Amino acid sequence: MISFEREYRTPHSEGFTMWEDGGIIGRLDLHYQGGNSYATLCTTADANEARIQSLIEEIDERLVMSADPYREDFIVSVWRGSPGGTYSDADIDDDVDEHGDDGGGGPYRLN
Repeated sequence: MISFEREYRTPHSEGFTMWEDGGIIGRLDLHYQGGNSYATLCTTADANEARIQSLIEEIDERLVMSADPYREDFIVSVWRGSPGGTYSDADIDDDVDEHGDDGGGGPYRLN
């Protein structure tokens, strides 16, 4: 069974990590605007069309319809690939000099 671990929630959006059998199977961002609900579904590169349809149906039934049962449309953009990591400026190295220069690469670090 697929489980959804909420990472964040705002008045008009939610983000989830999707799990199945102890492993991450994807990432989901939901946005609610007027009568429409929008999603960006990022799943594994090997997900076939049947798997994607199954994920969309489960997302719609368990998450979207519970948030807005009277929605007009549910629009989903799907990305297939592999995880690249999570980046954050909260993990800046101590190597940043007094001018904020970290020697290149910017302030974002892979967690």
